[in-house]
Amino acid sequence: MSWSKVSAADVEPQAWKNKGGTTRELLAWPHAHDWALRISVARVERDGPFSAFPGVHRWLAVVRGAGLRLFDWPQSIGDEPLRFDGGLAPEAELIKGESEVFNVMERRGNLEVESAHRVLLPRTPWIGLFTVDGGLLEHGHRAMPMAPLTLAWCEQPVAQSCVFTGEGHAWWLTWSDEG
Repeated sequence: MSWSKVSAADVEPQAWKNKGGTTRELLAWPHAHDWALRISVARVERDGPFSAFPGVHRWLAVVRGAGLRLFDWPQSIGDEPLRFDGGLAPEAELIKGESEVFNVMERRGNLEVESAHRVLLPRTPWIGLFTVDGGLLEHGHRAMPMAPLTLAWCEQPVAQSCVFTGEGHAWWLTWSDEG
């Protein structure tokens, strides 16, 4: 059992096909071309439709900028991640200029996304933590500093408490193949 981590600052942005923004893919797990989970930080640069991903569940949370409107629902910094059907390809309308979003897509299994401001006792074969502003992740007797906009994940975690200490927003992600 070991943790891996990647910061958005260390990932080269890739342009969207529709030229509406860029994505920094943090993880496509377990394989890049056959993923069950895909996690990224995206910069939405102009109004327009999201890409359609039929059969995919999506979560989106604004992490920088004034936010955007999806499904006629405004999303701003501080809002919990919005879960929606990836096949719907909603129209995104920026509220006041560019915004960055934390984007999670799941197409196999069962994923839960919840606030990291509580202790997590791992009970699934895959856990992750995403932090907006950075902090410290502790699992058992190990501590891992995390930079802003960083994802850490662990496969087959030991059932010891996971604690995140940091400022700003952060989310636990727990995945199992049951679902």
